[in-house]
Amino acid sequence: MAMKKTDLEKNKALKLNNAMKQAGVGRGGTGLAAEPKIDRREQRKLDQAQGLVPFACKLNSELAEELKTRAAAHPDGMNGLLDQIIRRGLAG
Repeated sequence: MAMKKTDLEKNKALKLNNAMKQAGVGRGGTGLAAEPKIDRREQRKLDQAQGLVPFACKLNSELAEELKTRAAAHPDGMNGLLDQIIRRGLAG
């Protein structure tokens, strides 16, 4: 059975929508595809090779915001900042 014209147009729109999502278009038309993405499995392998393990905890929202602010300026990001702070705390 042949598809109706409206069904064909809906299918075209869905394909276009999916293609746009896959392209990863960000704000201002800049694509995110320029950055090499590492999937979770590869990132986990890289972390394990560095001896890193996931460690979750709950923090006060004010403290979390301060950490995020400081991590933005830290050369190693959040992981490096927390490593440095925790080592100082344990040593003192």
